[in-house]
Amino acid sequence: MPIVHIDLIAGRSQDQLKHLVEDVTKAVSKNTGAPAEHVHVILNEMQKNRYSVGGVLKSDEK
Repeated sequence: MPIVHIDLIAGRSQDQLKHLVEDVTKAVSKNTGAPAEHVHVILNEMQKNRYSVGGVLKSDEK
């Protein structure tokens, strides 16, 4: 049973997230041979003030 963890900054629509997990599931199933119903996708959404790049919070970017 493949388990995929995806960390992303919050802000995408429900429809975007739905398509993301559908596409990831198809890709994992195709490339591993695992049945789609055995592919688990976990989305971890972070607020912009909880994620930084180069010491700068994403919420502080201009």
